[in-house]
Amino acid sequence: MGLDFLRRADWLDTRARGYAVVLAVLNAGVLVWLVATSHDGIDRNGFLLGTDFLSFWTSGRMLHEGGDVYDAAAHIAIQRAFFAQDGAYTAFFYPPPFLLACWPLGALGYFPALALWLSATGALFVAAVRLWARDARLTLPFRLALAAFPPVLITITHGQTSFLVAALLGVGALLVRRRPWLAGILIGLAAIKPQFGLLLPLVLLPTAEWRTIAAAALTIGLLALGAALAFGPQVWPEWLTVSGQAQAAMSEGVVPYAKMQSLFAAARLLGASLPLAYALQGMLALAIAGGLAWASLGRRYSPALASAMLVGALLATPFVLDYDMVLLAFPLIHLAAGGFHPWEKPIAALAFIAPAFARPLAMEAGIPIMPLVLAALFVLLVKRAIETPAPAGGPPARE
Repeated sequence: MGLDFLRRADWLDTRARGYAVVLAVLNAGVLVWLVATSHDGIDRNGFLLGTDFLSFWTSGRMLHEGGDVYDAAAHIAIQRAFFAQDGAYTAFFYPPPFLLACWPLGALGYFPALALWLSATGALFVAAVRLWARDARLTLPFRLALAAFPPVLITITHGQTSFLVAALLGVGALLVRRRPWLAGILIGLAAIKPQFGLLLPLVLLPTAEWRTIAAAALTIGLLALGAALAFGPQVWPEWLTVSGQAQAAMSEGVVPYAKMQSLFAAARLLGASLPLAYALQGMLALAIAGGLAWASLGRRYSPALASAMLVGALLATPFVLDYDMVLLAFPLIHLAAGGFHPWEKPIAALAFIAPAFARPLAMEAGIPIMPLVLAALFVLLVKRAIETPAPAGGPPARE
């Protein structure tokens, strides 16, 4: 048996559904337990249900009251007027276009707004997953797969933006060839988390997807203008000031390094100096950029390239957390639809399950594993992109 046990991992074929059922039951049990044991919306650990959503909802409230969303002191005061926990504050670093989504949330109470947010963004994510699976002609037990996927639970418990960003980037990346203008609009809308879009031009430019690039640029420009018109032009310099504070907070470990899933955070957790951690992250980002450019040159855009691009987006940024791993749903669908080559099955299975224990393992044992998992998945997908024949009308794949 030996290495072949992992190399082919045929045992997963008959056991995958059983493992998925176990994961789904555990995820559902955790969610039910968290809500059932809460009191007045506060869980047993003293955290507000939805945790991070408090920042979005507070921003919406401030917009309705004419407050300055990017004034940290004012944000803290309003946030703590609703929920206060010693030493806890959920900061708001999102760019001004995201305020357009926060404004309607502020018109509702916290828990109705949280329910609406998770229902709406969750529905978009489910629709995006269905679209990828249908495009790949993959028969997928959606309810079981999504219930078992750990980042889904993590996103729900945090009340995060991950469902929305993943849906926009996922569908945008898929539709580049068929609906380039719509793809660009969706990619532009995903700029509410700009760190995930920095590498997209390295695939779109070499594959000459000019309409998608133009639509994305136009959408970003219109969003920027819309935010300035809606909330005043001063929101942009205010956000730039806050962005500098966010950079400093990341460097100083205000968000604990064990919670983040990047190489930068892993290096800091393992004792690397700040310059060395940034240097390692920078070298990794350059390697990812080179891999995507190499896979794209002389080719037409394809789902294989899209999948590599999405994993690269998670791997290249220094600031990424476990709930952002919902974006892995789309590359994993692509892999499953194409049939697994040697070593691909265990890597895909590890990428599916790793978000469940990556943060606890880093926090309790000081062992960061997610950058390695993402790197293995990225290499696998770049290799597939290079080997995948070009779509009809495109140049032949390189040898």
